Amino acid sequence: MTATAQDTTLAYRMMHVARVEPLTPHLVRVCFNGADLHDVRDVAPDQYIKLFLPLEGQARPQLPPPLAAEDQVASWYRRYLAMPDGVRPPMRTYTIRALRPERGELDIDFVLHPDAGPASAWAGSAAPGDEVAFLGPHGLYSVPEGTRKQLLVGDESALPAIGAILDALPRDESATVIVEVGGPADRIRLESQGDADVAWVYRGEAEHGDALLAAVRAADFPSEAVYAWVSGEATLVKHVRRHLVRERGVDKRAITFTGYWRRGASEDDQGRESMRRIDSGEIPEDEF
Repeated sequence: MTATAQDTTLAYRMMHVARVEPLTPHLVRVCFNGADLHDVRDVAPDQYIKLFLPLEGQARPQLPPPLAAEDQVASWYRRYLAMPDGVRPPMRTYTIRALRPERGELDIDFVLHPDAGPASAWAGSAAPGDEVAFLGPHGLYSVPEGTRKQLLVGDESALPAIGAILDALPRDESATVIVEVGGPADRIRLESQGDADVAWVYRGEAEHGDALLAAVRAADFPSEAVYAWVSGEATLVKHVRRHLVRERGVDKRAITFTGYWRRGASEDDQGRESMRRIDSGEIPEDEF
């Protein structure tokens, strides 16, 4: 796949903080606005962007050179990695919680981690006027024809996408939602015009994902005509998908699964590993 002049998902855009709204002790919503948001395409309920943050002391992030029409999708990342360490902006992937292009607005919900990475640390002190850049959006959510039930599973990192999917759920469709969070204080309001049954699972002191996997195992949903969307910590996602396919008989083609993050590895580590696999021929460049 190559970039084209019309492919706005591969154009670097700027936006700045309009307001910040705490949602829970560990989740904050940042509303951005800017002229570059007016023509952003809404591509899917779980759409995500690559967010570029300024380095300390910068007013705005310094970006790689723009993509050319003949570039492959991964070219932006190669140019990003080629930037000097003291210049290259921190980059992280985030779900768009809400997009209002007619108003030039975009919302992102940030999980605030105790061992804050660059995006979490930035969001924890974000203020109106702060400027960032992004590439995208892209999305994965795709409901097969004939689906009778949707199953949405994830940890707190999946909450923005789950919320957006429920916002878009048609009135005549139904979904079973299972979400693992730390405790009751981490719950947020999830609403839908569709028929949505939301179950909250509390992690407490247990290992991340254990309570969620147990809840999925106990959940009542059909194995046929079901579409499963599973996202969150990568090992958790793998175990849930394996259960759905091997023990519940869900068709692999009816499962969208994404490891939003991996314990013990940063997004930088995972991105460089993807480049290594591309260079070794393990995965095609247009699948990056």
